[in-house]
Amino acid sequence: MPFLELDGACFHYRFDGSECDPVLVLSNSLGTNLSMWDGQTRALAERFRVMRYDTRGHGQSSVTPGPYSIPQLGRDVVRLLDAFEIERAHFCGLSMGGMTGMWLGVYAAARIGRLALCNTAAKIGTADVWNGRIEAVRQGGMAAIAEAVIRRWFTSAFIARAPEAVEHTRQMILSTPPEGYTANCEAIRDMDQRETISRIIAPTLVIAGANDNVTTPSDAHYIVERVPGARYAELGAAHLSNIEAPGQFTQTLLQFLEGRS
Repeated sequence: MPFLELDGACFHYRFDGSECDPVLVLSNSLGTNLSMWDGQTRALAERFRVMRYDTRGHGQSSVTPGPYSIPQLGRDVVRLLDAFEIERAHFCGLSMGGMTGMWLGVYAAARIGRLALCNTAAKIGTADVWNGRIEAVRQGGMAAIAEAVIRRWFTSAFIARAPEAVEHTRQMILSTPPEGYTANCEAIRDMDQRETISRIIAPTLVIAGANDNVTTPSDAHYIVERVPGARYAELGAAHLSNIEAPGQFTQTLLQFLEGRS
């Protein structure tokens, strides 16, 4: 599997699609890895050179000492682009990946073509919530939170009808290194982009899940109202809308990336 050493950290990545096509970077949520995008990659790779990577502290990428920060995660993306001599790329991030995307849209604007911010918010949760999550994982590992996370991420109807997809997600959570997970929790806890996102200039799509109680449609509308020209799409899903509504998610994303919506 391909790995790349960057500034003292090793990143697991994967490319799909033709080298002649525009690059699209996909950024995973907290507690997952690049395989969370399996349901989208085949269709996206017909039109784009898709670059997936495991965020620092996740999957097979390095668990460097924490705490991490969203600017640090954003700079990781810039370093990946630099390493592959990619001057400009589209970017799609979900939840934590969306927070990374917002930072890139403000502080690395020249590197971003179109920007998709999915099931995310300019500020997610409170310090107390994140500190409680961090302590639970430090005391009991990923198993201490896995079932509660699954119930937040998916609707009860999806859990009942798609056990294989739910189990795959559960295994992503359980295999996430606890130290990497808590370091990224600290990054999310400490980041508030509510005052900076109005500086995003990239064409932006904001995708929300109608049943998402983690990053709600109201959180998505907050972004749309502040990012100039941002577009809004709401899917029939909870937090991981790309897994719960994969066809609708992929179609919505493709239409945006190709300038058809």
